[in-house]
Amino acid sequence: MAYEVNQTLPRSFGRLKSSESTTSTLGSHLRRLVASFLPRYGLLLAFLAFWQVSSTEGWINPAIFPPLNVILSALWTNLANGALLDDIAISLQRAGTAFAFAVVIGIPLGLFMGQVRAVEQALDPILQLFRQTSALALYPIFILLLGLGETSKIFVIFWATLFPVLLATIGGVKEVDQKLIEMARTYGAGPLTVFRRVILPASVPAIFVGLRLSATTALLLLIAAEMIGANKGIGFQVMNAQYNFQIPLMFAAILLLAFLGLAANALLVLLQHRLCRWSQPSA
Repeated sequence: MAYEVNQTLPRSFGRLKSSESTTSTLGSHLRRLVASFLPRYGLLLAFLAFWQVSSTEGWINPAIFPPLNVILSALWTNLANGALLDDIAISLQRAGTAFAFAVVIGIPLGLFMGQVRAVEQALDPILQLFRQTSALALYPIFILLLGLGETSKIFVIFWATLFPVLLATIGGVKEVDQKLIEMARTYGAGPLTVFRRVILPASVPAIFVGLRLSATTALLLLIAAEMIGANKGIGFQVMNAQYNFQIPLMFAAILLLAFLGLAANALLVLLQHRLCRWSQPSA
């Protein structure tokens, strides 16, 4: 009997020590998670909490700044009944089409201009002039030329999103280390091989910076484009809700746009990490 008790006690102590070790490990993981989360999102969480409390307690006018739970409820209701789903699809189609055209035109043109200095010097002044001209200021001209339909909306978004991609690509090509190009030529690499193995990979990080800026710009211009002569889209819903004083729905549409922007940026960052593993700092 004493032998059985002596055998059972070490097993119990072993299980207890294992449980304490697991709890300690989970606690350390939780502390690390909180330590990494709070510095990045603590201020945002504090702002949202202040908004909720201020609106609920009447410190700010809840008719103008509704509580966050009311905004989220309006967002969920309009998503659940399908009222916003068509607007999301139409807005993504407009912004996505314009962004795709900007990528297809901007990246090849930027790669060409970055390597041919004479072409860059000839086109740079007019590009800088167009870049400094607001796309919204040109929107009435696009409407006169292209009409009030989808073409003018897509074109104004394309116009604004082209320049970040184009200029970032040119800058990425010009910043390639010339010693790498000379070394490749020394080893007998031809122009096409130098471009494919040296210039293009070295330019990809800068190109992704331009893509992220263009994606953000596309969503910003989308709102302005859909506020004029549109009857569908998230931008139209923002204006329509404001006209009808549906303030929770207006903030819900704005919040939805913010989520779409964050999702687009996260997708591009993930793609950049996949394609540019060699450029990421080692842990």
